[in-house]
Amino acid sequence: MSDLENYKILLVDDEPDIIEFLGYNLKKEGFTVYTAQNGRDAIKMALENLPHLIILDVMMPGMDGIETCEEIKKQPVLKDTLVAFLTARGEDYSQIAGFDAGADDYITKPIKPKVLVSRARALLKRYRTPKTEAEPADNAIISFEGLIIDKERYIVTVASEELVLPKKEFELLALLASKPDKVFTRDDIYSAIWGDSIIVGDRTIDVHIRKLREKIGQDHIRTIKGVGYKFID
Repeated sequence: MSDLENYKILLVDDEPDIIEFLGYNLKKEGFTVYTAQNGRDAIKMALENLPHLIILDVMMPGMDGIETCEEIKKQPVLKDTLVAFLTARGEDYSQIAGFDAGADDYITKPIKPKVLVSRARALLKRYRTPKTEAEPADNAIISFEGLIIDKERYIVTVASEELVLPKKEFELLALLASKPDKVFTRDDIYSAIWGDSIIVGDRTIDVHIRKLREKIGQDHIRTIKGVGYKFID
C-alpha cells in the first residue's frame, strides 16, 4: 500500500475513555480502527480483521498485554502484524519483557494525539506487504546444513523441525544469515531491524540474540565484543 491511511489498526485497552479518545484521533486521520477491551477479544478481533498494527495496553485484567502479544505472535496469519505496547508512566513495566514478547515499539500514555499518529505512521512505514506468487522474493530461501530460513513464509527449519519465530527474531536471523561471517555492528542491526525512527533499549538486541540461540542452537551466532554479531555457517 502506498497510502498509509488505508492501514488497519487494532486498539486494545480496558479503559473505554482511552479507546474512545485514541480511536477518534486515529479515525480522524483516515485509519480503519478496530477496538477490544481485553486480551482474548483482541486475539479474536486480530484473527478476524488482520490489522497491520496493534496498539496494546500492557496492564489489563485477566490476560495482560505481554501474554496477549505472545499469543498474537504465535499466529502465522499475523506474522507481519506490528505491535506497539501502550504503557502508563509509573507502571512497573520492563521494555525488555515487551520486546522479548515480540513487540515492535512502546508508547507511553498519556500521549498527545499528534504524537500517537506520528508514531503509528513511523511504524506502518515499515510494514512488510506480503509478496504474491507472481512476485517471488529474491533469495527467498537461505539454506545451511540443518538450518533453512524461508523468507517468504517466515519459517525457520531446524533439524527438520519447523519454527515460527516472532517477526523481529526472524528478521534478525535472516539479516545475519544473509552474509555469513560478516560482522554486523549494533548500529547496523538497529537500523535494519527497528529503523532509525524507533527508540529501543540498549539490551534489545541482546535479548533477541539470546532467544535465537535458544531456538536454533548456540553455534550459529557469534558475539564480537564491543562491535556486534556475525553468523557462522
